[in-house]
Amino acid sequence: MTALGFLYPGHSAEDDYPRIEQLLGSDIRLQVVHTDIGEDAHRVDALLEMGSAARLGARVEELRLSGAEAVIWACTSGSFVYGWQGAHDQVRTLAVTAGLPASSTSFAFAHAARELGVKRIAIGATYPDDVAALFSSFLTDAGLQVLSVRGSGIITAAEVGTWGEAEVLALARAADHPEAEALLLPDTALHTASCIPALEKELGKPVLTANQVTVWEALRLTDRRVNAPELGALFTKEPRVQA
Repeated sequence: MTALGFLYPGHSAEDDYPRIEQLLGSDIRLQVVHTDIGEDAHRVDALLEMGSAARLGARVEELRLSGAEAVIWACTSGSFVYGWQGAHDQVRTLAVTAGLPASSTSFAFAHAARELGVKRIAIGATYPDDVAALFSSFLTDAGLQVLSVRGSGIITAAEVGTWGEAEVLALARAADHPEAEALLLPDTALHTASCIPALEKELGKPVLTANQVTVWEALRLTDRRVNAPELGALFTKEPRVQA
């Protein structure tokens, strides 16, 4: 059994995690612990507070006691808002506090793109344009070439969590760039676990989504590679690891 721990802000699309656990189809357990979101707002000051060491540290012990072998801060905006160096500092503090390997969804996107061998990307964000631009800057610092960024102007994670497959597909179509090798859909408040194959079929390229890459990053930290085609191209890069 491989136990993976996730610090998830508030309540929006956390039901993606049991769905992903089921799709992995192996001896992998995803343990989700909810952090205090504070003010639900895609606004820089609120996001900095949401990702503060105090808020993350307050729930780490619960994950550690659950037997988690790695911990991920399952929030994109609450990590990239700190910038490239600040996000490293955030993860380093989390690792020390938890006594476990740690990462965040923002780094998961960078590592997943590297895994797929893509450099040129497009971004379809639920965020306001200024916050989406910060994600673009983070990925540029990670060595990716951002060809286009489309924001949606949504302020709260609660609203993002109400989106269904039709809205996700519409965002993906609108945000794609013909020269992009992959499309990235940040925001762990967005339900995507059930529609990744449809997204990739529609666009004809890999699609990376927040909760998908977050789980993949936790597996990476524990040296697990699981073949799960229903979770997209990212989960078909390595042969199945038998229990």
